[in-house]
Amino acid sequence: MGKTLQSADEPGGRLNKEGVSQQQDVETKEYYATEAVPMGQRNIGFFDMIAIWVGANSNNASWYVGGTVAGMAFAGAIGVTLIANPIAYLILALVGFMGFKVGTSTMALTRPAFGIRGSILPTVLNTIVFLGWAVVNTFIAVISVSFLLSDLFGWPAYGEPGSAGPMLLGIGLMTVLNLGAVSLGRNSIKIVERVGIFLTLFLGLWITIVVLDTHSLTEIANWSPPADAVLPTGKAIDIMAAFSLAWVLGVAEFTRYTPTVKTATIAPMIGACVALLWFAFVGIISTIGTALSTGVFNPDNSDPSSLVSSLGLGWIALVLIIVACVTTNVVNLMAAGVSVTNVTKKIKPLHAIWVVTIVAGALMLVPLYMTSFLDTFMGFLDYIGMVLSALLGILIADYFFVRKRKYDVKEFEKAGGKYWYFKGVNIKAIAVWAIGVVFFLVARETAIIGNSIGAVYPTIILTAVLYSLVSMQERKEN
Repeated sequence: MGKTLQSADEPGGRLNKEGVSQQQDVETKEYYATEAVPMGQRNIGFFDMIAIWVGANSNNASWYVGGTVAGMAFAGAIGVTLIANPIAYLILALVGFMGFKVGTSTMALTRPAFGIRGSILPTVLNTIVFLGWAVVNTFIAVISVSFLLSDLFGWPAYGEPGSAGPMLLGIGLMTVLNLGAVSLGRNSIKIVERVGIFLTLFLGLWITIVVLDTHSLTEIANWSPPADAVLPTGKAIDIMAAFSLAWVLGVAEFTRYTPTVKTATIAPMIGACVALLWFAFVGIISTIGTALSTGVFNPDNSDPSSLVSSLGLGWIALVLIIVACVTTNVVNLMAAGVSVTNVTKKIKPLHAIWVVTIVAGALMLVPLYMTSFLDTFMGFLDYIGMVLSALLGILIADYFFVRKRKYDVKEFEKAGGKYWYFKGVNIKAIAVWAIGVVFFLVARETAIIGNSIGAVYPTIILTAVLYSLVSMQERKEN
């Protein structure tokens, strides 16, 4: 059952000048999804929260997604990045606030809207999403490992005949590194992110300087993609929005351990925005720079390993890419592991995190045998946009508008309680979610939306309004 939040004056709840809990013989532990974290266990401070979200976004996939929108040319790609992502991180702050106030995980926060049993469906899908992101990020790092092995031993790198063996070795290595990073839950994650923030930002600065030294910003800004490779505005917005919104359903896993509102809302926004905007910029200019150097524009070669190799940056850059992967995956793996405990308490939270890390390693075999990694990546982003955009509107509307920021954690696991609905499922919420998914699928194929604002944000607005209307009407009738 959920626990009540401890005040800062209770045993184990004293805060230092930075607002971080000072432990008084209280063992730090990971909490199940539906447990409210007491104030005495809230030991993630402002800098640590910034570091976590810098680590989450200064990564291989942020670089890669920047390369995928380079088909809009420099000005268009930068414009979409500056518009789509800050909106997503405002939503991140809203859900971060929910995690801070209620004290539970993000998936537990879906129980009041979807029902205790109804929350299982978004939880399963959310676990798949974070597992998928762990696979995407780690696979990009495995490509770096293959390039390193090629430099050291002359083995075939990714894409060359006979590269399967080195790639499999890289998958094993990255799985071990990921396991080490999450071995102690949030405590080891804090250590990884404190070190990783400086290394990954150094990588971003280094690549930026090298690319702009090779090709001037004016030259990059004047480049135009081939006519058959131009990316529509709406498609680019959806790619960026889906990418950034994927983090939203994992933010409460961390903000539930924060002692202040500012740490739960402002810090994630700062870390996520700074890192994403910078690394997407690196991806954009690197991909365009490679096109200028080779005369060929191929977003499928916008993975960091191929780019640093084409720029001649050597093994140090490849090692930093691997570090960036680990700092990102600790967030993915913790979110996926804690989500599992919203379905069952038969496995402890820390053990669940270990299990999903091993599963992610096995799932990396999927992109290894796909014809085009970019196709796999883009398909995954489509899935995220379709599922999450419809879900987020309901989640936010339920807490802020329907229930006026009042959730009762004691009812989160009570059969027959206020969040039980019909046999544990709120059919109206499921129906609105389904409508949102259908709307997304139709809207993104509509020229006026697909070529302008994209389908992700309109879907969030639609489901928020629909859910608010049907829920408020029901409350009036009762």
